[in-house]
Amino acid sequence: MSCGSCVSRIEQSLNKQPGMVKASVNLTTRKAFVEFLSDTLSVPQIHQAIRDAGYEPQEPDASSETEEQDREGIDLRRKVLFAAALTIPVVLIAMGKIIPALEALYASLLPHRGWMAVEWLLTTPVMFYAGARFFRSGYVELRHASPGMNSLVMIGTSAAYFYSVAALFVPGFFPAGTAQSYFEAAAVIVTLILLGRYFEHVAKGRTSEAIKKLLQLQAKTARVIRDGDVVEVPIEAVVPGDRIQVRPGERVPVDGVVEEGQSYVDESMISGEPVPVAKQKDAELVGGTINKNGSLTFRATRVGADTVLAQIIRMVESAQADKPPIQALADKIAGIFVPIVIVLAILTFITWFSFGPAPALSFAFVTTVSVLLIACPCAMGLATPTAIMVGTGKGAEMGVLFRKGAALETLSRMDTIVLDKTGTLTRGQPELTDFILVEGREDEVLAWVAAVETESEHPIGEAIVKGARDRGLTLPATSEFQAEPGYGIQAQVAGRRVNVGADRYMRRLGIDLASVADDAVSLAEKAKSPLYVAVDGRLAALIAVADPLKDGSVEAIAALKSSGLSVAMLTGDNRATAEAIARQAGIERVLAEVLPDQKAAEVKRLQEEGARVAFVGDGINDAPAWRKPMWVSPSAPVPTLPSRPATWF
Repeated sequence: MSCGSCVSRIEQSLNKQPGMVKASVNLTTRKAFVEFLSDTLSVPQIHQAIRDAGYEPQEPDASSETEEQDREGIDLRRKVLFAAALTIPVVLIAMGKIIPALEALYASLLPHRGWMAVEWLLTTPVMFYAGARFFRSGYVELRHASPGMNSLVMIGTSAAYFYSVAALFVPGFFPAGTAQSYFEAAAVIVTLILLGRYFEHVAKGRTSEAIKKLLQLQAKTARVIRDGDVVEVPIEAVVPGDRIQVRPGERVPVDGVVEEGQSYVDESMISGEPVPVAKQKDAELVGGTINKNGSLTFRATRVGADTVLAQIIRMVESAQADKPPIQALADKIAGIFVPIVIVLAILTFITWFSFGPAPALSFAFVTTVSVLLIACPCAMGLATPTAIMVGTGKGAEMGVLFRKGAALETLSRMDTIVLDKTGTLTRGQPELTDFILVEGREDEVLAWVAAVETESEHPIGEAIVKGARDRGLTLPATSEFQAEPGYGIQAQVAGRRVNVGADRYMRRLGIDLASVADDAVSLAEKAKSPLYVAVDGRLAALIAVADPLKDGSVEAIAALKSSGLSVAMLTGDNRATAEAIARQAGIERVLAEVLPDQKAAEVKRLQEEGARVAFVGDGINDAPAWRKPMWVSPSAPVPTLPSRPATWF
């Protein structure tokens, strides 16, 4: 498919089939989504209807689609470069017809018909090698009595080319003054259309990046325990009820429930929360998340298309397949546009040939070809993809990615900006943000704490260790390390007993926290996690770890507000943390504890309230919210994921 008229023809062919409920074809993803009555209509009949429209159906396959798109992109780029290399000399030769100085120079080197022959030699491979795709597709369109943009290109360039060939080889056939060469018109049109197709291909490729990234999260194999042995099997062979082992650093292959082991699992791709979540017996696991530390054995509960990740992929695919009303209108217009253009071209030729000034044939030809070519190359073949490329490219330079070009058109009408928190407003990684010393030397105490935390598996400990190393501190050796889950850790460092943990751990040790109580409350209100340090039984420091706001977030929010936009924050984090971050950023409206499958529903709810919503997110967990940011289609409901306890996220 190459244009809206292709979409229209296939949809018409499908929708007229008995038993077809609804057919929607997407030009960007090159997919048809159909609803049909299976007792009346079969898949082979649907395939035949597509063939009757002049196209070849293929079963969707992500890997083969990617390979095909890559090959097409390489082929288009090669053809564009080849065509441009030959077209530029043709244009330079043609300029001799209109620039007297060049005309005199060319005449001194070669007679006029000699230059026409050179143009012919250069234009022929541009037409029939670089532009072969237009002739193949255009022929199929005409054979099925459904002319499209390829037909216009084929007819227009062929008219210019073959007229010029006849003028070169049989000039006496033409009336005086009409044996003119139009090789440059044919070559330039083919080259420009190819360039437009290449730009369009690049733009299309960007729309599928979300799907590619999601597919990359799926594990390829799973370590399944069968008959007492651990067997590595393809992910497709896993069935509900299988017991599966996951080692540190591996992706969880499918959804399930932990039966043995303890670990921390990075669930940021689902919840957006940067801090890995502790997992032990009876905890739920989501396929695609990453096991960070310990080994886990779990029982598979959902596999294949039932997993959370698979449902997120389906939601993104559904978002890409949705068609805004304006696009549907454009497809209908495109379906009748090409036949109308051809009729107008015929009428133009008749009118100029019958009533035009001498030489009438030349004027009739030029005006007819002009109608055909003006209708297809610039406005629909080059201007739109070029505009999309410039807009999306400029956005990419500034860190803004557009899922589809339609967003550029409607962005100016937005009145509500919904921002993701983790990685968008914040940096997306836990960091050591505060170190409040109570007694001792700061660098020495921090080095002791970091040394103890090197023995810990907790992600907050990793942030403390990184913070100490970033300061260039040398970490001493530790001994007698002990951990009390849910409380804290202790070890011997440089002859001192160092305890690090939560307030309840300090109270158990009998350490008075009154001197830093106000600081701890202040840190918690700023969405920071306070930890206490005791050295030899005495309070030594208060530490805070958090996911801080990015530099510029506050200024960006203020700038959006000053532009008259309403700003809201949407996140999977707990409400207290979300509201603390929102206060820092200057955001009043907070949508917290929202799961990935609910993000699209929240955006839709805002739209139903009358808001024109632009959603801003950086993570794969945000992908479902990129669903129809401008238009809402009640016929495309958001899939419902299995319910989970709120604390799981």
